[in-house]
Amino acid sequence: MSGTTPNATAAATADVLIVGYGPVGQLLALLMADRGRTVTVVERWPQAYPMPRAVAFDGEGARTLTAAGIGGLIGKIGEPSGEYLWQNAEGLQLLHIDGSERKLAGWPESTSMYQPLLEEELQARGARLEQITVHRGHEVVRIAQRPESVEVTAVDREGRERVFAASWVVGCDGANSFVRGETGSAFSDLGFSHDWLVCDVVHHDGREFTPNNLQICDPARPRTSVSAGPGNRRYEFMRTAGETIEGLNTEESSWRLLELFGVSPENSTLRRHHVYSFKAGCAEQWHRGRLVLAGDAAHIMPPFAGQGMSSGFRDAGALAWRLDALLAGRAGTELLDDYQDERRTHVKHAITMSVNLGRIICQTDPKAAADRDLVLRAAAERAAAGGAGPQQRSPLQPLTKGFLRRGANGKPAKPAGALSPQAPVARAGETGLFDSVVGLGFVLLTSLDPAGLLDEAEAGFLADLGAHVVRVLPSGTDPAAAGASDVVDVDDVYLPFLAVAKADTVLIRPDFYVYGAATGRADANALVGEVRAALSGARVPVTA
Repeated sequence: MSGTTPNATAAATADVLIVGYGPVGQLLALLMADRGRTVTVVERWPQAYPMPRAVAFDGEGARTLTAAGIGGLIGKIGEPSGEYLWQNAEGLQLLHIDGSERKLAGWPESTSMYQPLLEEELQARGARLEQITVHRGHEVVRIAQRPESVEVTAVDREGRERVFAASWVVGCDGANSFVRGETGSAFSDLGFSHDWLVCDVVHHDGREFTPNNLQICDPARPRTSVSAGPGNRRYEFMRTAGETIEGLNTEESSWRLLELFGVSPENSTLRRHHVYSFKAGCAEQWHRGRLVLAGDAAHIMPPFAGQGMSSGFRDAGALAWRLDALLAGRAGTELLDDYQDERRTHVKHAITMSVNLGRIICQTDPKAAADRDLVLRAAAERAAAGGAGPQQRSPLQPLTKGFLRRGANGKPAKPAGALSPQAPVARAGETGLFDSVVGLGFVLLTSLDPAGLLDEAEAGFLADLGAHVVRVLPSGTDPAAAGASDVVDVDDVYLPFLAVAKADTVLIRPDFYVYGAATGRADANALVGEVRAALSGARVPVTA
């Protein structure tokens, strides 16, 4: 819709206006504010939703949350998820996923968390930043794109209209996104829909769970028991043939099914119960003019791979540095075309794996379930013997599209598109994870002497970009001997990473993905030169 109301109350123009203030909108607001950008948030609900929906984020999500300033609070809101075990109805193991304590991103591969606490901390930090202004209880009813800005009209709880203006609008407003409707994007249904009763429980006895996360693939009643953060437990039960949503979504039904896990009113408190339809879908178009989508507004997936919230966090990380570049006049909307191509391709892999896992879990035909069990049991035995098996599969993959260095064949030149590792590094007087020691933003990581590595133009561009040029020294080097641009590779991670890449220099994007790699001084200058060409262009007019 377009147009404004003459007597509507107007607001000053912000750099970015975010519609929706759930976890993805909260994270994006912090990432933009930390870049010095002004952010207006318009949220339809007057209060934050007090109950959990998601129960986990991955290591990359934890890394991005740390970049947003709440890494030190992750231990308060979450706990390492630990192992994830699938069993059949007879209790035989079908699949085992090892939730290692620390992986590539420097955090546990998965963190189980209590979502209201996460949102509380994100909002608290946002409230301390003067760049962020939040308007709760305002529902967006119109959006009008102008040549240099967007006008957003919202109605408060008393029916009063207010007009907000921003250079860019990001829809983080969920699966029924108003902003998505304004882009004109179709939303592709990816062919998965099952109803599950979700029960959030607090146990009185402080019990421990082994495994911490359990999926029971019982064709009579597929069900789940997983951590929902410290002191909280999530149980899920699939609706089966002959049951209605109304009949399933009752306290009586919840307690009856919870008995399958030994949970009763005598030993536990049922915080809430709700029937959700687990579905999968993806927007065809993620931006139009000055409107952009992120999170559930752009994609939804069943929870079986634990990638719903994490994918939204990935959107926020990929979008924040691009919007910052657009606001700085460094590039045109081709960066948003890149965002759409990059994130849509990447998230569809996660959606596909989530759907495939869901089809395995949601099998209710006894004969098909028995055949499934045979296949998974055989695969698990092969994996235990050192062969390939389902344990090696991942809902994630390297980026294959987007802002990446490409080879002569037009495909990303490895390790372009890979998530960069994060491990402990040290320099004089400081030891910690790479991001905290080196800093955030673009990073040129090299094993070469940074003095004289780059030509004046390329060095000046990186300085203007606020990038960090860092030389990695071998493990065992005395940190006191490290120069101002050096770090010691404490756990021997970064130099092997460069060796595997057959490179001595890599350029890492602000969202931790590798843009590209180089070997030798000339190639390092060419690598930086490519980014300089992409991010030093004239502003391109934006058309809706």
